[in-house]
Amino acid sequence: MFKLAVFLKPYKKECIIGPAFKLLEATFELLLPTIMALIIKNGVDKHNIDYVLKMGGVMLIMAILGFCSSMICQYYAARASQGFGTTLRNTIFKHISSLSYAEIDTLGASSLINRITNDVNQLQLAVAMLIRLVIRAPFICIGAIIMSMIMDFKLSMIFLAVTPIFAFILYLVISKSSPLYLKYQEKLDKIALILRENLSGVRVIRAFARTESEKKRFYDTNDDLTKTAIHVGKISALLNPMTSFVMNAAIIAILWVAGIHINIGRLSHGEIIAFVNYITQILLALIVVSNLVIIFTKAVTSAARINEVLETSTSIQHNESQIQHVISGTVPSIQFNSVSFAYNNTGDKVLEDISVTIKPGETIGIIGSTGSGKSTFVNLIPRFYDVTEGSIFVEGINIKDYQLYKLRDKIGIVPQKSVLFTGSIAENIRWGKQNATDEEVKAAAKIAQADEFISKLPEGYNTQVSRGGLNFSGGQKQRLTIARALVSKPDILILDDSSSALDFATDVELRRAITESSKSMTVLIVSQRASTIKQADKIIVFDGRHIAGFGTHKELMNNCEVYKEICLSQLSSEEASK
Repeated sequence: MFKLAVFLKPYKKECIIGPAFKLLEATFELLLPTIMALIIKNGVDKHNIDYVLKMGGVMLIMAILGFCSSMICQYYAARASQGFGTTLRNTIFKHISSLSYAEIDTLGASSLINRITNDVNQLQLAVAMLIRLVIRAPFICIGAIIMSMIMDFKLSMIFLAVTPIFAFILYLVISKSSPLYLKYQEKLDKIALILRENLSGVRVIRAFARTESEKKRFYDTNDDLTKTAIHVGKISALLNPMTSFVMNAAIIAILWVAGIHINIGRLSHGEIIAFVNYITQILLALIVVSNLVIIFTKAVTSAARINEVLETSTSIQHNESQIQHVISGTVPSIQFNSVSFAYNNTGDKVLEDISVTIKPGETIGIIGSTGSGKSTFVNLIPRFYDVTEGSIFVEGINIKDYQLYKLRDKIGIVPQKSVLFTGSIAENIRWGKQNATDEEVKAAAKIAQADEFISKLPEGYNTQVSRGGLNFSGGQKQRLTIARALVSKPDILILDDSSSALDFATDVELRRAITESSKSMTVLIVSQRASTIKQADKIIVFDGRHIAGFGTHKELMNNCEVYKEICLSQLSSEEASK
């Protein structure tokens, strides 16, 4: 948790003023039993009404001042805890945004969501309790013991005798519950993953009649989470009764001895009442401490999970230097030199010894069997992942030498899964270029063959996109994502199987419009359809993590068996020969 204390630096004032007022309230609270003892001794016993009223007024004023001090502390605690949480969430979100696909895959999206919400909330609560109670509770305990020692030193020794027992109880609960809180958070991540899969894949689940099996899967996971929660709850629940038992046993012993002291005249009635009040204050403070132990045990677990995210560094190292190299027109647009790639250090290679050169303005088709590395190949160009071996050049410069945002500014990407965001159609297209004019947005939509269906909508380009684009068909979403990539007029356009939901006529019109819109743009088309890529300038054929062929359609039909087999499985002999 101490590593996260840096996020409290902007709230130093709140962290000082809040506890200071809480100590003031605690001071008033500690003085009240002594004043009560004086009232009984000098007022009630002597029948002095004026003294009772005067000291009663002092007690009332102290109570009001204590209440005001408490409210001031609550205000500053709320400011500090909420500010801490906001700053921490922003930092985590910014850090997650800087991570590559590899780190996000390792940590898991569901776990990251839980950490930025549930774990941060737990730390916010800990910060609020830190300011409000962490100083107050020990101060009350120590202060009440000191005040009781002033009254009767021997009697107060009973408190000190039970302190080691109380410390042992705290240690026992913390040591047993802390690992269980970690397991609880991990199982909560698993629940979030199942929920995410079920909510995003609800149509598939219903289509395959898997509703009952998914219910059982969720119930089993939820029951497992419940068992862990009950187990840790049982351990935590022991803290209060054990603390109360020890302290009440101490109170019985104190009252027994106090009775003897009263009989021999060592203590007055007022002093014994004050002593009992101090005992009660100590007991209540220890109950607060018990609850704080549970809160901070949870917070320590949450802090460890958040630190794990913040300490995860991206494998994609950003280059902040300015590239001064002048690019000549003869330099290849994209060049792979002996590139190999694996998703982790111990896993099998997805791509191996890939070398290929793509010239500026060329349209390159990429085809191959499922899992042959087509999408991985194009994802390496914008550095979503870094190559394991070899190097990639864009316009003659190693992509690792680019500033990351400049490299990605050159590239327009349409991923396999069409992702749209809530907002209008125009706002979604402007993701590709924030300051794009209405004319540029419409022009990009026309090239993507999206203007036709957008114009028929009642609100046109101002039509709102629902969550995930559920109010559009698969083909419409694909065309909108293509328009989003085209609006910035990138030097390199990557279409990763982005026309799979389009009919053949629309697919042909789309490719023709892209070719006509920019002769200088290098286009990479990943597709499972031979008809989509057969007219490309060149075609890359992937087979088992290697390039099986590279050339025109006719060249590959003559010398690449893998490509020929794919074409003949989809096209007639006459169509394949054209």
